[in-house]
Amino acid sequence: MPLPKDANIHGDVFGGWIMAQVDIAGAIPATRRAGGRVATIAVNAFVFKQPVFVGDLLSFYADIVKEGRTSITVSVEVYAERQRLDTEPVKVTEATLTYVATDENRRSRPLPPL
Repeated sequence: MPLPKDANIHGDVFGGWIMAQVDIAGAIPATRRAGGRVATIAVNAFVFKQPVFVGDLLSFYADIVKEGRTSITVSVEVYAERQRLDTEPVKVTEATLTYVATDENRRSRPLPPL
């Protein structure tokens, strides 16, 4: 849930704050699949479909959509429940990010077998 410090003077939440949350959400399935450390290497697509307001309850849904030898591409969808409007959740953001599995020296490494 975004707080007042995450918004501009008009009450819209900064896109950068949402991007950071999306990156965290996308890293969860990527880290699980990689069996350890990952690094974000690309933001392939990012669309802000609706504004996000202070007090909205946000839900993030992340799914792996592609795997390479060392990389994992994740799709993330963000939905908001408008606290003050009491309506159905609305999709506010969708993004696709790519992560690479890294070793203890932060160099790329192959994904472990499934």
